[in-house]
Formats: sequence, C-alpha cells, structure tokens
Amino acid sequence: MLIKSLVIKKDYLTTVNEHATLEEALKILEDSGFRCVPILDDTGTIFRGNIYKMHIYRHKSQGKDMSLPVTYLLKNATKTIKVNSPFFKVFFTIKDLPYISVLDEDNKFYGILTHSRLLDMLSDAWNVKTGSYVLTVLTDNSRGNLAKMTKIISKFCAIAGVMSLDASTAGETNNAVRRILFTLPAGLTEDTLKEIVRRLERKSYVVAEIEDLQAGMTLMSDENPGVYINQENNN
Repeated sequence: MLIKSLVIKKDYLTTVNEHATLEEALKILEDSGFRCVPILDDTGTIFRGNIYKMHIYRHKSQGKDMSLPVTYLLKNATKTIKVNSPFFKVFFTIKDLPYISVLDEDNKFYGILTHSRLLDMLSDAWNVKTGSYVLTVLTDNSRGNLAKMTKIISKFCAIAGVMSLDASTAGETNNAVRRILFTLPAGLTEDTLKEIVRRLERKSYVVAEIEDLQAGMTLMSDENPGVYINQENNN
C-alpha cells in the first residue's frame, strides 16, 4: 500500500463538477491557482478526467462558447492508477502529467498522486538529505555483482540507500550497463571514501561518479574525472 500512503485524498482537493461550464471551471482554476484539477460526477466518486487552465484559455481566446460543459475539454480520462497498483506502473502512467488520479478498489475516485510527492518519496528512500556521498558504480549484469559491491562497502560503513539504473545502446540489450547508485551515510570521512573507491576499482568495478550531497557538488564524473584526482593529489 505504498501508493496509498502518498496520495492526497479527494477531501483535500479542488475539483470541478462535470456539469460546470467552462466559465465556471476557469474561475475555480484561477481562484485556486492550479493549472488543472479533476472533474468528478455529481456524487464526487467517479473520475471523468482533468480540465486544464491552458485549454480553457485557448478556447476563450478563439472566441468560442464558454457556456459549454467542462467535459467538452476534458483530458486524461483513462490516465488513472489503483491504490494497490504496482509501484513501477506509476512511472509508466504519470509521465508528463502534473499528477495521476488514483481510484480505490471499487474504481471510485480516491485522490491524486503528484510528481512532487513521488519525488519526495524517492528522495527520502535515497537519503539525499542526510547522506554524505553518492557513488555511481558501473557494472555488467553478471550474477552476484550487487552482493559483491555491497560487501566491499559494508566493510567500511553502512549503506544508506541503493538505486539501480540500466542503460543500453539501442538494439544492444545484451550489452546493458548497470549503474548502481550507493548513498553512503553522513559523517563518512574522505579517507574512508577514497578507500571504498579504491577497493571497488581493485575488483574491476568502475566508479563513474562521486557526488557530495552536503556540498551539492560532483567530486568526480565521467565528464570531469580530474576533480577527485586533483583532490587526492593535494592530500
């Protein structure tokens, strides 16, 4: 029920009734400051779609009828997820939407999941606010690599967070490169960091990037490998 815990419930949302006119909907949008809001039926339980301020403005600027029902310009009628949907489905559904509408087990409107809530959750899971460094380590898809890397790092410190990203050249899915992002805990010294990097690279794992979360800077990356090297040489 991870999704459910992130949802802003309908009781706390600004919505538009399906029988409202475009003029009425525009006033609601302008008063609320939102660029779009959900359209619901008379019972407030059935999601009809979203209405966007920009679409109403365009309609009005073209001199068209503003007394038409708001459903005339509704969008995203099928862009929904369930409260018990697999988490990965959110990423395929939300895409460029400001939020995704969430339905309960009975297909009734439950609330919305916004981009900001999703990003906050990922930030918390990744420990961006409290971690010290993030190591981006490159490896192939060989079995056991993740276990071996975590074993190396765990000899020196706890692991505050782990994220796995895959990147492959078009048409070359068999040659995928996996990027493992390790968030290291607060208080880690630079000497310990360097020793972790040295041990990983000794086992042929490529540390492609090091980010200092507290300083808000990249110490080393594929594009700028000299920064971290220069720091090492100065110590």
